[in-house]
Amino acid sequence: MAGNSFGQNFRITTFGESHGIGIGVIIDGCPAGLVIDIADIQRDLDRRRPGQSNIVTQRKESDQVQILSGIFEGKTTGTAISLYIPNKDQKSKDYSHIQDKYRPSHADYTYDQKYGIRDYRGGGRSSARETACRVAAGAIAKALLKTQGVEITAYVSQVGKLKLDKPYQELDFGEIEKNIVRTADPVLAEEMIEYIKAVRKEGDTIGGVINCVVQNCPIGLGEPVFDKLHADLGKAMLSINAVKGFEYGSGFEGVEMRGSEHNDIFVNKNENVTTQTNYSGGIQGGISNGMDIYFRVAFKPVATLMRDQDSINQSGESVKVTGKGRHDPCVVPRAVPIVEAMTALVLADHYLRNLGAKV
Repeated sequence: MAGNSFGQNFRITTFGESHGIGIGVIIDGCPAGLVIDIADIQRDLDRRRPGQSNIVTQRKESDQVQILSGIFEGKTTGTAISLYIPNKDQKSKDYSHIQDKYRPSHADYTYDQKYGIRDYRGGGRSSARETACRVAAGAIAKALLKTQGVEITAYVSQVGKLKLDKPYQELDFGEIEKNIVRTADPVLAEEMIEYIKAVRKEGDTIGGVINCVVQNCPIGLGEPVFDKLHADLGKAMLSINAVKGFEYGSGFEGVEMRGSEHNDIFVNKNENVTTQTNYSGGIQGGISNGMDIYFRVAFKPVATLMRDQDSINQSGESVKVTGKGRHDPCVVPRAVPIVEAMTALVLADHYLRNLGAKV
């Protein structure tokens, strides 16, 4: 099975399954001497972990990270960093009823057809449990980017039809972690929370949107032609479980504008080049221009429902599939740190690649 690694100069490889002994990540290319606080890694893992509130899956995983190599006396050594997270609350029996059935909109059928075998316990490698590895690695990438003043902030902007329409410049990012749905508006947060609870009570699920903003990004990140910065960000986001859409800058709304409206006019402010508007989303020609990078990521409704669904089994026979166990009614509250982590991994990789380009 290929496809377990991401990045070039800052490269990660994740391993493990949802109901295996544990999961982990190996990070190659991180410079030596970088100060790492394990509490920062754990803080992001706690934001992603299951069981953190009453609107997410109730699987009880502490997700306590263990550093196996690459960090000594609080600093990176320049060698491979290995992080490990044990699985402690697997309930594999919750999946025995679907060992020969294909759950609608899951990876069951495609894995079975591609490999001739699948781990039906929670989806195995296709489970979103794997994203904890990305979050742990992303915390290391954030530490590297922090030395350059880069700030990455993600927040929930939509759950179902409930939308936060304010531009990010008008939001108080300090509100995001004050509510369990992780949106920047406390009033809308309560509406979203009640809506998710209502959907869950019906045995159903709902999708949502996460916005992400990168501030103080260095100019010059991105590699034409095929490794444009926004292309790599798009790949990173679309690699996250349940993601169905990605747009950056003006996105799809930009098609309604004329070029005379959409062009970002350059100006010189106190010897610093900037633009009057930022419809480009901080990226032009695939390269960061120093303005804020901002984008949106759409997540589909979680595929596992607590109600009957029609499907087929491995023999092609019609069957009923009913979700059991513990599942998220809406994935976006826990996906906020995942979006931040994947953003950090892309930027850290391109930051190191850019250093090499200037040698």
